[in-house]
Amino acid sequence: MEFRLTDEQYMVRESAQAFLADVSSPEQVRNAMTQAASYDPAVWQRLCNELCLQAITIPEEYGGLGMSYVYLAIVLEEMGRTLFCSPFLATTAFATNAILLAASHEQKQQLLPAIAGGDTTATLAWVGPNAARMGGTWGAEAISATWQATDSGYVLDGEFNYVLDGDTADLLIIAARATDSCGAAGVSLFAVPADTAGVQTTWTPTMDQTRRQAKISLKAVAVDAALRLGAEGEAWPHLQKTLALAKIAIAAEQSGIAAQSLDMAVAYTMEREQFGRTIASYQTIKHKAADMKLKAEVACSAVYYAACVASEVLAPEGDPVLAAELEEAAAMAKGYCSDTVFYNAGNALQLFGGVGFTAEYDIQLYFKRAKASELYLGNGAAQRELIAAMLLDAEDAS
Repeated sequence: MEFRLTDEQYMVRESAQAFLADVSSPEQVRNAMTQAASYDPAVWQRLCNELCLQAITIPEEYGGLGMSYVYLAIVLEEMGRTLFCSPFLATTAFATNAILLAASHEQKQQLLPAIAGGDTTATLAWVGPNAARMGGTWGAEAISATWQATDSGYVLDGEFNYVLDGDTADLLIIAARATDSCGAAGVSLFAVPADTAGVQTTWTPTMDQTRRQAKISLKAVAVDAALRLGAEGEAWPHLQKTLALAKIAIAAEQSGIAAQSLDMAVAYTMEREQFGRTIASYQTIKHKAADMKLKAEVACSAVYYAACVASEVLAPEGDPVLAAELEEAAAMAKGYCSDTVFYNAGNALQLFGGVGFTAEYDIQLYFKRAKASELYLGNGAAQRELIAAMLLDAEDAS
């Protein structure tokens, strides 16, 4: 496995950097936060039309670029550096992956070209209101919405929390379970247009204004049988892989946030003077910056290894041995990056001193995104607990 970016991957990184420098400056981020959709639709269309990054992992036969997951990690790392406000993560790392893993060829032909063309934004909804009462679980136990079969399709009922860009997405990938089922049994995925009768979406204000979340309510929503992705009641393995891929995507973004937090802190400490010298010259500050740099570098390594594993999962003829490591690699990347991003953003905030907490300085925005992304899909402790459970299962199996 080659742990070095290719010339083409460097080119994608440079293109993303140039684009984001033009459309995602601190001033533009603050402006996007105040938009009705929490992002600038004109900027989103530029991203779709000029770079086609929303189509980066969609196969060419469905109108996409057909690139590996490593390319997506590169783009998300740069987006993390600038706190880019857009439905990119929800569309590419959640909804698109669910379609790629669970849908039939005909369903992919129906759904993916609109996403690849930038005409449709999408998201994934699976966490019910009971998840908070269950200790914040993000697994199959969090699914509480139900489906019932009818002569023409299905009827969906239930509620979802923490849906990224859920109130602005055009397409909702919904996870629901058969009535009276539990755990991984009876779970199905459905592709539901957001304007379907009975679908109600509500914006949820959160600490992180740079990333939008919503609640979704389904009341007797009629869905055609052709919009069920995969076999009836057997979607959990696909959803489980989708969430693992999403962890890697979030970890890539966290890597960028951690690196940028360090850069901002170093730049500030080299300007601020105390007792006639810049505070960056003090050994304690140097040690803190060195610790932050070490964590950021290790986080980057974890992300790109996991992205290589993810590439094998999505490739038509990927390495099955490497693909089997997806859950473990995703948990390691998300766990380490969650710890790192909060450590770096928190220490950067401290290095800024009292002004770091004020709205005038941008570091507080990175701190808020760091905390929100740390918790989403489970923090570091949750990921390590998951890895321990996988190791015990492997030991029992042997």
